[in-house]
Amino acid sequence: HVQLVESGGDSVQAGGSLTLSCSASGHTYSTNCLGWFRQAPGTKREGVAAMTTDGDHTYVADSVMGRFVISHDRAKNSLYLRMDNLNPEDTARYYCATKPPGDCTAGSRAWLYWGQGTQVTVS
Repeated sequence: HVQLVESGGDSVQAGGSLTLSCSASGHTYSTNCLGWFRQAPGTKREGVAAMTTDGDHTYVADSVMGRFVISHDRAKNSLYLRMDNLNPEDTARYYCATKPPGDCTAGSRAWLYWGQGTQVTVS
């Protein structure tokens, strides 16, 4: 089992920046993919960014390319999402997730462990 706890969500003005954090505990050695997803009311959960735990591969959705950066601190068992130049379309609840080795760009149903989410509101 892996436990994930997100933090860092807030209300910001358009053009602003936030960094989300996700602290992992439990059997983290069983994971290979780390990811951030988001979901706005009435919409499907969508992948935002993902990476392999070894840091060799990162993936970013087209909608946030050039604005969001995913990173991982293995020593702290923590995952981060740096978000710059935020706009109202980025408003959503953001979730971190992990999955076993495989396709780190897989849809949300393939991911095994999820945090409770942190709210980001951009006005």
